[in-house]
Amino acid sequence: MNRHPCHVVPPYLLDRLARSSDPGTAAFAASTLRADRTLRADRTLRADHPAARAAVVTAATSPRRTVHDAQGAETLPGRLVRAEGAPPSGDASVDNAYDGFGTVWRFYREQFGRDSIDGAGLPLIGTVHYGSEYDNAFWNGEQMVFGDGDGEIFGDFTASLDVIGHELTHGVTEHTAGLAYAGQSGALNESVSDVFGVLVAQFSLGQDAGDADWLIGRDLLLPGVEGVALRSMLRPGTAYDDPRLGTDPQPDSMAGYVQTASDNGGVHINSGIPNRAFAEAAVAAGGRAWLTVGPVWYDVLTGGDIRPSSDFASFAALTIAAATARYGAAHAITGAISSAWTLVGVLPADPARTAAPDDEGAAATLTLTRSGGVTGIVRRRTVALSEMPAADAAEWTDLLASRRLTALADDSDAFPDEFRYEITCEGYEVDLTVPETALPLGDRDLFRRTLRP
Repeated sequence: MNRHPCHVVPPYLLDRLARSSDPGTAAFAASTLRADRTLRADRTLRADHPAARAAVVTAATSPRRTVHDAQGAETLPGRLVRAEGAPPSGDASVDNAYDGFGTVWRFYREQFGRDSIDGAGLPLIGTVHYGSEYDNAFWNGEQMVFGDGDGEIFGDFTASLDVIGHELTHGVTEHTAGLAYAGQSGALNESVSDVFGVLVAQFSLGQDAGDADWLIGRDLLLPGVEGVALRSMLRPGTAYDDPRLGTDPQPDSMAGYVQTASDNGGVHINSGIPNRAFAEAAVAAGGRAWLTVGPVWYDVLTGGDIRPSSDFASFAALTIAAATARYGAAHAITGAISSAWTLVGVLPADPARTAAPDDEGAAATLTLTRSGGVTGIVRRRTVALSEMPAADAAEWTDLLASRRLTALADDSDAFPDEFRYEITCEGYEVDLTVPETALPLGDRDLFRRTLRP
């Protein structure tokens, strides 16, 4: 289960602002970074806090909201200001958070039958006025926290409904797929939050996909900032170009994928790739995205086949399998999803072969052999793709149809006693050997599951 505090403002933006020549801007950003580091080291609200224990309840039929005021301190949850059913407080931040929680709860309840973010009536707890000029909002595993912004670049973080939806969806992901918050699985974690955050905003406005702006955090940037939002899902890399913030670094396809050790392996940067895939699919499908492509993403998130270490390719295969199950292989929505993943370079150029194996692929038989290791024990399994679990078959289909295995097999130097995998599959004309250390973690998990029927 993901327990990293998930912040809407990426650390690379705050790092840049902390190096600003403007002393005020630098001080605001440095203060936020210090607070974020403290939260990562020791979350103030622990699982044994009464507010957290209250989550273990029978599913509710209405939201259970409480909004607290930190009064500029960094202690959670702060002074209770507004509880469920109470009238507006007169504090815009308190009332924005309260109303935003209600909209997100209603969205998940009405569209997916989900009772709060854990599916069992989890109370929605929020704290506003956190810290001094704090430039962020985050989900810490048990509650939401909002800063007031610095008043120069960022405004009140409760003003953005898509940001509230984004952060609460981190809680949904935590209680369902549990996507590990690093690398591609971490970028998927961020992307899923952007997807459902923007769907909450579109749901609230009654917008069709073609009419929406697909922006995340549009309401956060203050006048004078050269930009429109924190991120653009439909046009990653175009959200801002500002002397203080720099240029939006998000790539819009795998051709621009960023390899980095910062930001948990670029989780806020590379999320632009799956973000664009969703937005392009939704626009192509037409209509209201939360009724077309959104349910497919939700099916993947909650269906049980997704893994914490899932990468972009395996997630894409799962969305196509889920769309096929929900709408049928020939449906326009299924085609739109497949085409979108191809557009951003996650799937190969022949999407039909990845979306569902043809007759030859369905009958293809895979033989996977693992050798090496300090014991020298050989493990082998021969199995038809059609006999595998649907999610694993989809991953293998993508892997065998692409050139990724061939590229990995070029790494012929083996470490002493490491495992090596021999993969043969006549249906896809594959016969090669790959060292385990060359495999991405998601592929390693797939290989191990295949050898462990």
